[in-house]
Amino acid sequence: MDNPAHPIPGWAGLPHRGLSTATATGFDHGPAGAGAAGDGMRPSGSGWYPAGMDVAGQAADALEEAGGLLAGAERVVVFSGAGVSTDSGIPDFRSPGGLWTRYDPRQLGFRRYVRDPAARRLAWRLRRELHRLEARPNPAHLACVRLAEAGRLAGVVTQNVDGLHTDAGLPPELVCEVHGTGRQFVCLACGERGPMAEAVARVEAGEEDPACLACGGIIKAATVSFGQNIPADVWARAEALTAACDALVAVGSSLVVRPAASLPVKAAGHGATLVIVNREPTPLDGLADAVLRGEAGTLLPALVEAALGTRP
Repeated sequence: MDNPAHPIPGWAGLPHRGLSTATATGFDHGPAGAGAAGDGMRPSGSGWYPAGMDVAGQAADALEEAGGLLAGAERVVVFSGAGVSTDSGIPDFRSPGGLWTRYDPRQLGFRRYVRDPAARRLAWRLRRELHRLEARPNPAHLACVRLAEAGRLAGVVTQNVDGLHTDAGLPPELVCEVHGTGRQFVCLACGERGPMAEAVARVEAGEEDPACLACGGIIKAATVSFGQNIPADVWARAEALTAACDALVAVGSSLVVRPAASLPVKAAGHGATLVIVNREPTPLDGLADAVLRGEAGTLLPALVEAALGTRP
């Protein structure tokens, strides 16, 4: 994962597009108990997704416009970041109260992890905290399933390591996890892999820095840390999906972490429609055909329904 402070290659040379920006005020969840009759959720083949959105006045027009841009798209790629999982109870990284306000990312880089037992102990405390969350898919994940059921989803390229896209019902072949998975650990010496639950159980039993049981080597989450390369085959798949898409929806991502953040730039560069859905501004907003500002769990389902509903 590259240093996010550097500009994204190719961005400056692309024309900034005329975009529309909207802000969502929220989602009417209705009574407690998601999935119950009358709670504002509708059934789909793989679960439930929101039936109605409470969206600010100009946002409704922008949603309709963005949906119209996607209406004719046959090969949509959803590029998802941490903001997609916040409604599942998983904190993001950079927002107030996010993970990087409590854990210094400089202490968790790959090189430091390998050489410093204190960094590994810190990383295992973080992994233990995340493992306890028992997160479940939210409406943003289910919106991707809805798009797949309509035959319009080419794939999801996700920066997230939580596995919630597959938990929501997407087949693994439609999900490309560019930053790896937190569901497994891997030994950096022998390559042995296993369920993260096993490693966390050892931490909870008192091992602050568990070693590989097969060879005694250093183990870590099977994720891509800062300073660690994305596996070549994974990156090739992400680039292939991007090159073949006719629309890319970047949702819940700050779009600053390279090289993943270069994918929306590449999609726009070959003429694909680019829609950005995020709570905060991103450096690629000027490149987008439409920008929707708000929570992923509110806006992505509404955008998908608008796209499917306005298809010629």
